[in-house]
Formats: sequence, C-alpha cells, structure tokens
Amino acid sequence: MSNQITKPKETGLTPRQIVEALDTYIIGQDEAKKSVAIALRNRWRRLNSDESIRDEIVPNNIILIGPTGVGKTEIARRLAKLAHAPFVKVEASKYTEVGYVGRDVESMIRDLTDIAVSIVKSEMQQRVEKKATEQVEERLLDLLIPPMKRSSGDRRTGYQSTDTSFDPESASDEELNQRTREKFREKLRNGELEDRKVEINVQPSGQNPMMQIFGPGGMEEMGMNLQDMLGNLTKSRSKKRQMKISDARPILLSEETEKLIDHEAATQEAIERVQNSGIVFIDEIDKVASGTSGDGRGGPDVSRQGVQRDMLPIVEGANVSTKHGLVKTDHVLFIASGAFHTSKPSDLIPELQGRFPIRVEMDSLTEEDFYNILTRPKNALTKQYIAMLKSEQVELSFTDDAIREIARVAAQVNDSIENIGARRLHTILSTVLEELQFAIPDDIGSGKVTIDKAYVDRQLEKLTRDKDLSHYIL
Repeated sequence: MSNQITKPKETGLTPRQIVEALDTYIIGQDEAKKSVAIALRNRWRRLNSDESIRDEIVPNNIILIGPTGVGKTEIARRLAKLAHAPFVKVEASKYTEVGYVGRDVESMIRDLTDIAVSIVKSEMQQRVEKKATEQVEERLLDLLIPPMKRSSGDRRTGYQSTDTSFDPESASDEELNQRTREKFREKLRNGELEDRKVEINVQPSGQNPMMQIFGPGGMEEMGMNLQDMLGNLTKSRSKKRQMKISDARPILLSEETEKLIDHEAATQEAIERVQNSGIVFIDEIDKVASGTSGDGRGGPDVSRQGVQRDMLPIVEGANVSTKHGLVKTDHVLFIASGAFHTSKPSDLIPELQGRFPIRVEMDSLTEEDFYNILTRPKNALTKQYIAMLKSEQVELSFTDDAIREIARVAAQVNDSIENIGARRLHTILSTVLEELQFAIPDDIGSGKVTIDKAYVDRQLEKLTRDKDLSHYIL
C-alpha cells in the first residue's frame, strides 16, 4: 500500500471520531463500535464515490450477537444521534408473516420514511422560521387592529402622536391605521401585549380515532391513508377560541410555517435520504430464528420462517410502497442484534444469513466493566442519582470502594443467578439507595450524604446472605 494517501474532505464523523463518541456512553465492545463506525462512514464514502459505480456499492449489513444488557441497543440509540440520518429501531418479534394478523415487515420502511419526512420538514421549518415569525406578527396586528372604517366626527378621537410633523386632521384613515399598527408592533416586540386576548381559528387536535389495520398486502397502508382522509375532513371544522397572545403565537407560527414549506419537495428529499442513508436497527432477530424444531412444520416456526422470508427482499433491495411514494431499499443499512440464548445465527435461513455478512460477537461484561459503567459515561447511573437527589438539596457522593463493591456484587449475581448484563446495576443500585431515597426529604432535609462500602454492605447484607431471597430481589 502506498504511503501517500490523501485524507478525504471531511463532511461528517470519521470512524475514529464515531468510536470516540460512542465511548462517551458505552463501555467496552470495541469490535462492535468499530463495525458500526465503518458502516456509518461507508455511507459517506459511497455518496462521494464515482457515479458510474455508486449504485453497485451495497451496504455491509451487520449482526450484533451477545447476551442481554451488554450494550447492543445502546449502540443503536447513540448511533441514531450520531448519524443525523433517518433511523428506526424495530423489534423483529412484533412482525408476522404476510397472511397472519400483525404488522408486515414492510412497515419498518414505512416507519423509516415517516421519520425522514419529519426530519426534513423540521429542517425546513427552521429555515423559514424568520419569515413565518414576521407573518405571525402581521396576523396578530390584524387581530389587534382591524381595518379602520372612515366615519365622520370621531375617527381621530383619542389619537395622540409625539411626531409634531404629523397632523392627524389631514391624515387619511390608512395613514392613521399604519401608524397605530407600528405602535402596536413595537409593543408586541417588547412583550407588552402578551396577556392581551385575541380570537383565532384553532384546528381540532386529538379528535381523530387512532386506526391500525392488520392484514396481508397493503391493508395497513390503506388504514393509514383512511386515517389521513378522516383527518383532512376534520381539519375544515376549525373552532374560534379566545386566548392570550402568548398562547396564540405558537399556534399561528405552526400554521404559517406549514404554509411556507414545500411539502412535495420535503417528501422527495426525505425519500432520497431514506434510500441513500437510511438505517434500520432490527432488535431481537434471534426471536424469529427457528432453532432446532425438526421439520419446522406446525407451531410458531412457520410464522417465524415466514418473517425471515419476508425480510429477504427488503434487506436485499426492493421497492416498498409508502404513503409518500415508492422507496427503494437497495442502499438502506440494516443492523440486526440478538442474544441467541436458545438459538444461534446459523438457525436463521441461509438466504437471510447471507444478507448480513458482518457478524460481531459482543463480550459479556466483567466486574471491571461494571466499575467503568458506573463511573465513566456521561449518563452513568451514579451521576443520575446524584442529579436527582440534588433537586432535593442533597449532595450525594460515592466512595471508590462503594462503587467497586457494587460492581463486584453485580458480577457475582450475574454469574450465580442469570446474566442480564449492565441491567443488574439498576437493580442493585436501587436496592442500595432505597432506604435513603425514602428518607428524603422527610428525615433528611438537605446536606451531604456519602455512600461508602460499609453502607453498601449493610444494605445488601441480608440479600447476599439469603440466596433464595436474592433470586427474587436482585
């Protein structure tokens, strides 16, 4: 390999930066982080490659394999925030084979497209917010100062102006109206009229019945379209309501923003994003694996294999009909995950295995991992409890020995009872702090509270001694 490699022009996070960002929240699992970082960066590489081969570059879909609580779903959650791309997390177990009652697998692409449309419209709303704000101001002024009608005798009554060059007697109604509007405009901008009430037309919200139609083919899509039709019918029945300007402004801003957005362009851009940078995270894919069921006839395996067969064209590349238009899935990235406790990846049908060429086996968490999970991430459990109790004017702190003891007990319980990964820390930490949280604020008003190893031992002593009880509590 030549040493003269030029660094590509940066428009997004590099693989190393993605891993560093994931490290802030997720402990360990370096191989999994590296795989998703490369997959995410490859989206940018494909879009910046030569047009003659761009359509031939397909994403390398990934399966994350590991026990529960090791960070598979957390990687997906954090990846969604880093990607700045359409992203949807779905549960494989909620889908059924076409012909069975339930959601079909194509609905994951419909959900992804809906998310993309929302993202694009939100971006467009930000771009037109300034103009929409100006139009809201004009609408509020129209409500405060309706067009003035010319009347004899009293049309200039009460008008005062500090402008000596302006003569109300010689001014037209339009000039008076305009100067009054400017005065009120200044008051609006200064926040002096926030409590003044105005009457506006309000669209009814939350009145449409939720509708979900299950069935083969496009029945679910028909259900969504029917709900949209019902929604359009109810939109025409707006109601007049009196409310403060402070309450009316966000409603009017939403209406004006909607008018300024090019909805057709937003839909087209959203579909392009889904097709070129969309990411689908399929959790619990092991739940649709057949396992060792003999000939597979009868029982739930028929539906499970049907789900896998229905997934094949979606993952490989198909045209999915959505209410926004046809969406091609050829370049959508699919990341699947599963614990595979009672099955293994080879129990998936061979065709589906081939659609996920990259497999990453995630490591079980050790005692040292638990210690790092409690101390290093920005959203560490200990930091969450400290923040919550701070709202009660209690300064909570943990000694290093206390945290290490919690980590040791978590690892021990996982080994002796059942390995549920980092979720065990939630159980143990809540047990340790249960008495303290109950005592605040009645018995402990405010001040500093330090959790040391002796306190942890005292709170867990009965549970660790009574093995039967620990099965239920921990």
